[in-house]
Amino acid sequence: MTSDNDRRRGLRARLRGRPGARSRGRRRLGAAVRLVAALMLAGGAYAVFAPGAQAQDNPPMSAAAAEGKALFDVSCVTCHGRNAQGVEGRGPSLIGVGAASVEFQVSSGRMPMARQEAQAARKPEVFDRDQIDQLAAYIQELGGGPIVPAGDNLHEDGNVAIGGELYRINCSQCHAFSGGGGALSSGKYAPSLAPATDRQIYAAMLSGPQNMPVFGDNQITPEQKADIIAYIQQTLKQDGDPGGFNLGRYGPSTEGVAIFLVGIVALVFASLWIAGKS
Repeated sequence: MTSDNDRRRGLRARLRGRPGARSRGRRRLGAAVRLVAALMLAGGAYAVFAPGAQAQDNPPMSAAAAEGKALFDVSCVTCHGRNAQGVEGRGPSLIGVGAASVEFQVSSGRMPMARQEAQAARKPEVFDRDQIDQLAAYIQELGGGPIVPAGDNLHEDGNVAIGGELYRINCSQCHAFSGGGGALSSGKYAPSLAPATDRQIYAAMLSGPQNMPVFGDNQITPEQKADIIAYIQQTLKQDGDPGGFNLGRYGPSTEGVAIFLVGIVALVFASLWIAGKS
């Protein structure tokens, strides 16, 4: 009798538990349907918007950059690689150097290099102004980087007095107080500033070519760059030499040697003249 009652109670319990089980099943099925719907919605959104995002990440080159790439593939690819990533032992990567580096190196004839040397020397430029701008546009669009402002006169609003102070603090150690340049280690040197244009000086400060440090806008502001260029162009290049012969403007070393040699020769001749008279 007791076992029959137990079986009835167990049956009733199972019958009471079935609606709960069915409701849990429905909840799980609903959650699965919602998950599938969300995944399908996300996939559809990606299919719609992803091509546009990819097109934004890889925009087509401008006409100037396309012309620059054609020039690059003919004249620069041997040393800098097909995608300007650089070639070990030949040339560095150009990704991120910007149009400023192209402006300095190409407009001054330093690039293309005829051969590997301790330092690229200034030469007559190989490319004309339009070609330089096209190469600069290609490198700029390829990896970004610093850009030289437009125009040829970049020191028009510069303050010569402030520029002189900035030059003596930041530049004279290598380029000398007169801008004549000077020797460095391992066959390298700081070049003379006499032939440098406004754009080349500005580009050199932005790109830091050879052994020169980079003077970005955080170190020397654009206004201060204009001051330095004004000092170089209006004072170092245009002012005469009130002392007479400038001895190449290399500073006190050449002056000391010249004075020593002249003084020794003068003393020798004076001694001989005195000895002859006595």
